[in-house]
Amino acid sequence: MSTIVTTGGRPDDHSRLLAQTAAEKLHYPMIERHKRSVAQLQQQYESDVLVAGKNRYELYRIGMKEPFFFHPNSAAFRLKRLLNGESDPMIEACGLRTGDTFLDCTLGLASDSILASFTVGTGGKVLGIEGDPDVAFITATGLKTFPAKFEELVGAMDRIEVIQSEAIDFLRQQPEAAWDVVYIDPMFHQPIEESSNFTPLRTVGMDQRLTAEWVEQALRVCKRRIVVKDRFDSPAFDLFKLERTIRPTSKFHYGRLSK
Repeated sequence: MSTIVTTGGRPDDHSRLLAQTAAEKLHYPMIERHKRSVAQLQQQYESDVLVAGKNRYELYRIGMKEPFFFHPNSAAFRLKRLLNGESDPMIEACGLRTGDTFLDCTLGLASDSILASFTVGTGGKVLGIEGDPDVAFITATGLKTFPAKFEELVGAMDRIEVIQSEAIDFLRQQPEAAWDVVYIDPMFHQPIEESSNFTPLRTVGMDQRLTAEWVEQALRVCKRRIVVKDRFDSPAFDLFKLERTIRPTSKFHYGRLSK
């Protein structure tokens, strides 16, 4: 399936510049909007459509009910909880500390990486790997440009580096013990219905399942532990002998392998 880039319905110079930037970065053709709807463009060009609006990029893949766009989602209020002295289950499962290095193999909207970035601070490092080039571009751009309302969120987002790559391909190229924590959040084998904020991501994101090579490479690359987030009923916990953190009130759990 091909993709075209266009502007919003009422384009200005700024949105045209954003559209041109996306077209050049992703090597997609840029098409003038000419007051056509997204559905009309999809039908005419038989393509997905990336729209450069005034404040954000929106990806409309054929068959999607809602567009994919960047927003920190749950990361904002989770970060506020950390600022209030509360704990976060992902941070606890990872055992993250100030100055750590954190490799997120499945970046998506970067919600967990934002929390990790805040926790490791300016002396640490967070790198997010995203296989889907459109998701990688939209998230990388959003992390630098989203109008966050408090400085801790701005700083945490700004410090995250994004690389577009298949996770296993990237891991193969890393030296041993290169990252303190390697984090994997594969697409759940069954969707969690109440997680409506992530429905567009499920539509556009990479359909990946945890494999033995993925676990082996992640364990080789980590210094301390790998952490896997998955549904409570996922077979991955037993299959890969992950030490599970049971969360009775949540439909997803964390599993880890430590060195």
